Amino acid sequence: MAWVKVPKEHHPLFAAALPKDKRITTMTMFGGIAAMVNGNLFAGLFARSIIVKLSPADRHEALALDGTAPFEPMAGRPSKDTLLLSESVMEDVAEMRAWIQRAFDHIAKLPAKRKKKS
Repeated sequence: MAWVKVPKEHHPLFAAALPKDKRITTMTMFGGIAAMVNGNLFAGLFARSIIVKLSPADRHEALALDGTAPFEPMAGRPSKDTLLLSESVMEDVAEMRAWIQRAFDHIAKLPAKRKKKS
């Protein structure tokens, strides 16, 4: 996928769609916002849409949607568990919130990541 800058107007939309949970932290990634729970990435902005890490069942459902594809930040290196949702998800706040919630629910079950020693 050719590099597409994250539109600035997507930042507040994404932030508002995040679940209200004290365990969530955010950071800048790919020129957008990425959200983590217990140090594990679950969603983020990329190009004109969002990426989400979903359970196998949710991935199967999401891949059936027009425009959704495995997340491939570098050509030939697709992610196994992260999807880039259709750009239309940015136009439907309820749908965006629902996918982000599914990703959060899935990733929140994982053990917390340990900080790497420097």
